[in-house]
Amino acid sequence: MTAFFDLDRTVLDVNSGRLWIRSEVRLGYLSRGQAARAAFHLARYHLGFARIEAVIREAVATLEGTPEAELAARTEAFYHREVASRVRAGAPAALAAHRARGEPCVLLTTSSTYLSRLVQADLGFDDSLCNRFEVRPDGRFTGAPQEPLCYGAGKVQVAAAWAAARGIRLADCAFYTDSFSDVPMLEAVGRPVAVHPDPRLARLARRRGWPTEDWGTASGRARGRFS
Repeated sequence: MTAFFDLDRTVLDVNSGRLWIRSEVRLGYLSRGQAARAAFHLARYHLGFARIEAVIREAVATLEGTPEAELAARTEAFYHREVASRVRAGAPAALAAHRARGEPCVLLTTSSTYLSRLVQADLGFDDSLCNRFEVRPDGRFTGAPQEPLCYGAGKVQVAAAWAAARGIRLADCAFYTDSFSDVPMLEAVGRPVAVHPDPRLARLARRRGWPTEDWGTASGRARGRFS
């Protein structure tokens, strides 16, 4: 079995996207109007009432011409400052249980590759599947994401391609998430698990008989090799 893990509000006790918006406003990379619009869509997304593909594409479009190295450095500083300490207390134990059985653990998230690879290294995930952005030969962003977006049904496409390349069936895998937007992936795996589910996912999990887990909140301490 391979275990796939969502990141925001699942492994983390916060939505890193919301933290990123606030950080970008403080640093002057986003206007308050852009931030308010993004925060509104994130709130609807968390409640399970919105799809955010257009928001993702709009956010990536604002990066056109930005050097990839600049965003990577900004993301690393953001991760150390605001994200590394927000891992739910029970998340490392969940990963350890799968590792003890020799089962790979893969991060499956709507977050960018620049954040995901830091989480992967810090928590010891075997791989990370996430949103990636097109980069020109000169090292600057084109303003477009790579398709498919790693969100909703797109997560299933990304995970299925990863699994097929390794001779793995999604029906033999587990997936942990908090979000109703991840129902397509929950339905694709053999062991769907709701972790601190949003209201719509909580109701669906009860109807479907899916297990629900409580991993607590973060300890507030810095973690891993970056601590």
